[in-house]
Amino acid sequence: MNDALKTDLDDIALILEEIKRSSVDYLNEINEIPTTRIDQQVEPATLHEAGLGTSKTLALFNDNRRKLMVSSAGPRYWGFVVGGVTPAALAGDWLTPVFDQNTQSTQGNGDISAIVELETIRLMAQLLGLPDTFHGGFVTGATMSNFSCLAVGRQWAGMQLGKDIARDGMDKEIVVLAATPHSSVIKSLSMLGFGSNNIVAVNNLSGREAIDLYDLEQKLIDLQGRSVILNCSAGTVNTVDFDDLAAISSLKKKYKFWMHVDAAFGGFAACSEHYKHLVSGWEFADSITIDCHKWMNLPYDSAVFLVQKAHQKLQVQTFQNSNAPYLGNPDENFSYLNFLPENSRRFRALPAWFSLMAYGKAGFRWIVENNIDCAQQFGRYLADSAEFELTAPVRLNVVCFRLNEKEKTARFLDVYNKRGKVFMTATVLNGEMCIRTAFVNYRTSDKDIAIRELEETLKLL
Repeated sequence: MNDALKTDLDDIALILEEIKRSSVDYLNEINEIPTTRIDQQVEPATLHEAGLGTSKTLALFNDNRRKLMVSSAGPRYWGFVVGGVTPAALAGDWLTPVFDQNTQSTQGNGDISAIVELETIRLMAQLLGLPDTFHGGFVTGATMSNFSCLAVGRQWAGMQLGKDIARDGMDKEIVVLAATPHSSVIKSLSMLGFGSNNIVAVNNLSGREAIDLYDLEQKLIDLQGRSVILNCSAGTVNTVDFDDLAAISSLKKKYKFWMHVDAAFGGFAACSEHYKHLVSGWEFADSITIDCHKWMNLPYDSAVFLVQKAHQKLQVQTFQNSNAPYLGNPDENFSYLNFLPENSRRFRALPAWFSLMAYGKAGFRWIVENNIDCAQQFGRYLADSAEFELTAPVRLNVVCFRLNEKEKTARFLDVYNKRGKVFMTATVLNGEMCIRTAFVNYRTSDKDIAIRELEETLKLL
């Protein structure tokens, strides 16, 4: 065996202890670690003939690169929709490469990771109040979740026209409808051959990002004879607006279409008695996207896609490894190889399983409601301020605002983020730039609602 590998293997207990100490140090300091690094210059590494070994490599990383990490898993990183990592999720993720399972089949290969994944999907459905009519699997993020759901939807749409899209290719008679699709949906449609420019736009409700049901029905009437996939939003990325999923599911009784619900982070509203009405009707969807490294606070990368079990045959048609006989008959032996895009898969369900078992319904209910409380508190301050104004209602856990002097908004955000205390991102609403904050981290508390930072930044403009 190579000398460096043998030394590392002999010293594995010492190496893991060093990694643990380094990890604990970082986590204990995360509240003070900057949310932005202005100077990101590092000295390029050189690949040596003989390696350094893991201990020296860890020391090199800590000395030269760790200091440039930002606290994206910390309580004041409000840009994008970035969750943290709970202790249970960290435990599960730490063990995932220890076991290093290629999660595939529920029988025949001596590995129970696929069984655990199926169990985790069932537990997640219980957390979100969904019936056991859904089947699902873990993928890398919302993009691959949307991709997987829409791929099965594409197969369904083809079958309505008597065509096997997975084998024979796309058909121009398939139509995708959406009002406010997330960029990951548009990217998925591009990868699936629909063309990102070919979405048929449904009108929004006035002043909202939600679907105008009247316009939707008119388009469904006009498109009769075509095969329709409808993308619904259960929490738009800008303002966390929800389509009326119950009303849309009722339309499915009159018109035939595939109902896909992009609930990447908004789906976790189902954890709260106060907000679960927002996803009423999603149980009748054909497919659902859930992103776990957002509001569930799992480490990157982790998402779930859910498809009604009634569509299982379509799912296999879409993803089946039909040219690999050694993988077995999917009708006789369940394998994730035939149910989603990836052939090689890490045991991605394990951090979710640990989290669900560790914190239960009450734990995730607290995370959701605490983040919403923080968003509402922040929103109230902005609404009462003479310097700021809200640009959308605070519906859930996202706050959009700008300066009353609109022309200063971009400069304010730049200065604010460079201070490194809190991180927020820009967005566009109604054609105008504003600032967007997303509260999804389990560590965030009312102490992190950094009103002082807003005021200190204003002084620097």
